[in-house]
Amino acid sequence: MSQENMGAGDPLAMLRKMWGNMGLNLPGMVVPTFDCEELEKRIADLKAVEAWLSMNLSMLQMTIRSMEMQNATLRTVKVMGEMASNAAEGGQAKTDATGKEAGAEAQIWPLMLMQQLQEYMKRQADAATEAKDEIKAKTAQAGATGRKKDAK
Repeated sequence: MSQENMGAGDPLAMLRKMWGNMGLNLPGMVVPTFDCEELEKRIADLKAVEAWLSMNLSMLQMTIRSMEMQNATLRTVKVMGEMASNAAEGGQAKTDATGKEAGAEAQIWPLMLMQQLQEYMKRQADAATEAKDEIKAKTAQAGATGRKKDAK
C-alpha cells in the first residue's frame, strides 16, 4: 500500500504530514477528540484558567487605578502647596465677587478627596472580593466535575 492511500480514512493525515515535513508536531488542542469526558475535562480546565486570568486582570486594573489616583493626589497636593506659598507671599487673602476668601473651598478639598478615595477603594475591594468568590466557586465546580468523572 502506498503512503498516499494510508491516510485516506484520516481527515487530518494531510495536515499531519505537512506539519511533520516541517519538523513540527500537530498541537494537542487542534487534534479533535470524540471522547465527551475528555472534552468536559478540557473545558473545566480552561474555565479555571479563564477565571484565574479574570481575577488577575481585575487586580491589575485595580492597581492601575489606585496608582492613577495616587499620582493625581500628589500632583494636586503639589499645586495646592504652590498656591499656598503664593498666597502667603501676597500677604492678603484675595476675595472673589461674593466676598468669600479664595481659599475657602481649598480648605474642604482634602476632606472631599479623602471621601471620594474611600468610596472608590471600597468599590474596588468589593469587586475584587466578588471576583475572588466567583473564581473559588468556578474552581470548586470544576474540581467537583473532575472528581465525579474520575469516580466513574
